[in-house]
Amino acid sequence: MELREYLRVFRAHWLGMILITLAGIGLAFGWATIQPKVYAADASAVVQATRTSDDLGSAMVGNQLASSRVKTYVVLGQSRSVAERVIEELGLDTSPESLVRRITVTNPIDTLSLQVTARAGTPEAARDVAEAWVRAMAAEVDATESDDPEVRGPVYLSPVDSARLPSSPASPNMRLALAIGALAGLAVAVGYGLLRYTLDRRIRSVEQVEKETGVAVVGTIPEEKTFTLENRLIPFDGGNTSGSKHAHLFAIAESMRELRTNIQFLDVDNPPRMIVITSPLPGDGKSTVASNLAITLAASGQHVVLIDGDLRRPMISTIFGLAKGAGVSDVLAGRASISDVAQRFGNGNLFVVGAGKIPPNPSEVLGSERMRTLMNSIAREAIVIIDAPPLIPVTDAAVLAHSADGAIVVSTVGKTTYEVLGKALGNIERANGRALGLVLNRVPRRGSGSVYYGYQYHGEYYRRDDEEPADQEQPGWLKRMRISEQA
Repeated sequence: MELREYLRVFRAHWLGMILITLAGIGLAFGWATIQPKVYAADASAVVQATRTSDDLGSAMVGNQLASSRVKTYVVLGQSRSVAERVIEELGLDTSPESLVRRITVTNPIDTLSLQVTARAGTPEAARDVAEAWVRAMAAEVDATESDDPEVRGPVYLSPVDSARLPSSPASPNMRLALAIGALAGLAVAVGYGLLRYTLDRRIRSVEQVEKETGVAVVGTIPEEKTFTLENRLIPFDGGNTSGSKHAHLFAIAESMRELRTNIQFLDVDNPPRMIVITSPLPGDGKSTVASNLAITLAASGQHVVLIDGDLRRPMISTIFGLAKGAGVSDVLAGRASISDVAQRFGNGNLFVVGAGKIPPNPSEVLGSERMRTLMNSIAREAIVIIDAPPLIPVTDAAVLAHSADGAIVVSTVGKTTYEVLGKALGNIERANGRALGLVLNRVPRRGSGSVYYGYQYHGEYYRRDDEEPADQEQPGWLKRMRISEQA
């Protein structure tokens, strides 16, 4: 994985990772809190030789003798006999073996000194044991060297530094425990994030979805929570006018312009004229994308016909607030002409055709020769946008994609999985259709997978609400259009 992917993992699961790390620190703190406190006190002594004269030679012999005894005294200092002397002196209620385990005797390198470290449950006990241990060692050394603990032998142990009262416990080490807890928690948190990232098969980023599917992402639509069932359209000013009440929709409008531009550049020599807008499953926002894409194309001066090809659950009439009546199914049945059912919208370049009467066999109707002829005849004069049903539940969209120039598949970030998207694209391929590209809908504006929509320019891109179309009459090309004449 690249560094960018690790950053994406953290951005996607940062809250859980931080909580796990804090939990590791908390557990370490709790463990350290319940552990019995152990205090350590140090006392030291030096091994010396009894000097018989003040000459240099005698001093050197004495030092050599003391040096030869140091290692022996380290072992002697951790003996049971020394522990028994300390227990007797301090009146301790413990066994010699247990006391010896709480004592450490060391000899700093190249010195004649011995350091005794005693550990106990209270500072006072640690200090008393350390000092008593040094005295007991001195007595044991005298007993060894002279056979009498009250008489110094040729080599003896002289206390040097008394033990100080420890101010803080030596164990548990709170700082060390918290550091280990933080490291352990961080390791678990990273593992958690990577596991979630590996097992999470939902669409999260443009790069990953293109890598997984091999299909280009031609548009990303930011999440807009203010959309409702009856209010999903970009306003005429595109949310672009300074001070407009729709200014919060500017990012949506700009993303639709970007989608329009990308579609036009899919094939520079032969740009698509018949485009099916569909999705893997219901609820991905395909009807909203189809409607706003049609508005955006019409705003650029092109003639656009938006057809509700979802003959199972039509939504276009509801989105545009149009009267429900005759529609594309009536045109295909010969009960009406396309000019009769096309309703003008916006600046006069957009015509919306509802679904009409719901037929009992939508797939056969949409896959008929009459539907293909209708699409081809309209495409000579205008761009055709068809809002089709989802790809996985029914075959309608795949059938339409076969007759059109291709399909735009709308997927939801954080909801659609790669398996579902792959199955939807496979349905298009099996119908000999073409997937023009993918549109990622409801892309977060912040956090993992977010896309920057901070466009900084403004202008009158769409018609204002107070403008009226110059011509409300149906254009001649639409009036003259008849399926029978084209068949």
